[in-house]
Amino acid sequence: MIRFGPNLHADEAPFGEALGRRLAFGLPVSVGNDANLAALAEHSRGVGVGVRDLVYLHGDVGVGGGIIAGGHLLGGHDGYGGEIGHMVINPGGGQCACGSRGCLEAEVGERALLEAAGRSPEEGHQGRDAVRNVVDAADRGDIVAQEALRQVGDWLGLGVANLVNLFNPEMVIFGGMLREVYLGSAAQVRSRLAVSALAPQREKLRLRTSALADDATLVGAAELAFAHVLADPLEVLARAGG
Repeated sequence: MIRFGPNLHADEAPFGEALGRRLAFGLPVSVGNDANLAALAEHSRGVGVGVRDLVYLHGDVGVGGGIIAGGHLLGGHDGYGGEIGHMVINPGGGQCACGSRGCLEAEVGERALLEAAGRSPEEGHQGRDAVRNVVDAADRGDIVAQEALRQVGDWLGLGVANLVNLFNPEMVIFGGMLREVYLGSAAQVRSRLAVSALAPQREKLRLRTSALADDATLVGAAELAFAHVLADPLEVLARAGG
């Protein structure tokens, strides 16, 4: 059930049920948050293998996150834990799609970076390629692009510092468009962490980019699907009529 999906323009949508009817496999359809699935994938098959406590940050149109604590995904009471993108880091900041202001998503998401770099989505500047173009322009000495990355990197660093203080992860992983953003603003992120994260929590912290890249969510979805098979293969076989 998609209870509230502002970037999808969908509320109270029974997505899993509808997809199950459309596929007509006679099997239940499992649905997961993209960032949570990617966090599970990086933990089991990516850069986070062997790491019991990690935070995965995913950015595209929106910003989401998945938190692995003690080797397990932190789901929350109703499964909505880890909505990192809607952590308010700048109360007087930009309007977020969720209705609040100054959320991490509003300050470090794709739209925030492109607008700071003077590249309006209305003029065709959008998507991962547009983000890469800003990072490339900054590498080539474009002052506006450099300032945009500095600004976004500072807010990203503040958000990561808050997460580090709260969860004391061993590793923070940047995925989606945040992979490019981090690579272009790593110095700014680390500078903010040095100021805003408590020393004991940051001393052994490792900052990494996603090893599975654009496949992270797909790998996580496959893991989710196979979890039912591995947990009770006979029940799955019976449901399939085998």
